[in-house]
Amino acid sequence: MLVFVLQSRISSPTITRPRSTPVPAASDNPRLTPVFSRVLVLLSLSIFINYIDRSNLSIAAPLLKDELHISGTQLGTLLSAFFYTYSFCQLLAGWLVDRFDVKWVFALGFFLWSSATAVTGLLHTLALLLAARIVLGIGESVAYPSYSKIIAQHCPEGRRGFANSMISVGQTLGPSFGLLFGGSLVALYGWRPFFIGLGGLCLLWLVPWVWWMPASGPRAIAGHTRKGPGTAEILGQRSAWGTFLCLFCINYFQYSMVTWLPFYLQRERGFSLNRMARIGAGFFLVAALSASVSGWLADHWIAAGGTHTRVRKTFVAGGSAGIGIFLALSVLAPREASLVALMFAGLAFGLTISNFWVITQRMAGAQAAGRWTGIENFMGNLAGIVAPTVTGILLDRTGHFLWPFLIVSALMFAGALSCLWIVGPIEPVDWQPRSPTAILQTSA
Repeated sequence: MLVFVLQSRISSPTITRPRSTPVPAASDNPRLTPVFSRVLVLLSLSIFINYIDRSNLSIAAPLLKDELHISGTQLGTLLSAFFYTYSFCQLLAGWLVDRFDVKWVFALGFFLWSSATAVTGLLHTLALLLAARIVLGIGESVAYPSYSKIIAQHCPEGRRGFANSMISVGQTLGPSFGLLFGGSLVALYGWRPFFIGLGGLCLLWLVPWVWWMPASGPRAIAGHTRKGPGTAEILGQRSAWGTFLCLFCINYFQYSMVTWLPFYLQRERGFSLNRMARIGAGFFLVAALSASVSGWLADHWIAAGGTHTRVRKTFVAGGSAGIGIFLALSVLAPREASLVALMFAGLAFGLTISNFWVITQRMAGAQAAGRWTGIENFMGNLAGIVAPTVTGILLDRTGHFLWPFLIVSALMFAGALSCLWIVGPIEPVDWQPRSPTAILQTSA
């Protein structure tokens, strides 16, 4: 109810609207082509692998802490090392996918991150593990700029909610699979064989990618003859800053769960390794189911007459507020009741992530989708640096997860408000240059 009341603020005159000349969509046909359907399956599978690879270290975190005799602060630093290069390489990745063929940029990144995963299982010192996580971040940095570029270029406007929900399903099933099966494999065989086997097996994904993904240069879309906007043009959009802040808050929650949830369930709540794996998998599975349904519902709501602004903001802001409520309840509730609240937080997470990237893709268009996403992911993934480290420091000082979880809850409410009040109407930005005369006329 709060979200629908606040929607009246969306069209406030204090928000700067983007110039409303429409940018051509990838297609007006609501059907997905057979080629893009196959590519979408591969994209969903790639983010599934991506999130297993970035979250698998959290499964081994209790074993690593004991094996290497490191503190909670050092463990938090190790868990956050990935995000340093992942975040800062986003700017380069966004430029690369707008400048070169996204097919080969993504293939190179995938090869790099899968190889880093396999090598991790061979390392025995904290310094080398830190180096492997840094390389992993470089490889994975190409993922989301590539997804936005491909969807903006090849996916019909009316099916982007569904396409992004497929990405979100892979994003949430990755940690779910990693916790459920990875936790069981680690318990049986140890964490090193798990890393080596996972990284080597995932390299096979490159075979169908090279075969199925069509070449798509930066100007493959008809009508886009001008070079895409520069960083300064994107940063000049108030709505861009709203998406940056919102993503930071969403990612703070997500990365807190990816990096610390297994440790929290074992050491704070006292669950066994096997039960921890089932609970963690259940959390991400609920998020995956929610994402798959809500992306489809959002597309159909728009087809039935809902505006892009109302529909996308309702899902993103409502889901963010829901996470804030249920996560706070989960850390305050008794042991078994906390699991129910945790699952509802997962459900709210699915509502948010299935619709968030559609906002960026619609506003940026195919000309700017890669670079806008790169800048946005750079800003948003600073949360990956902050969240694991802050949690580790607070854990050392307090011995509990109460304050780390309450901080996440507060940030989720901030994310909901930024989506409602800083992000303007969700319409395509006109990136075409205007003459000085036209600018003066508009100002007048």
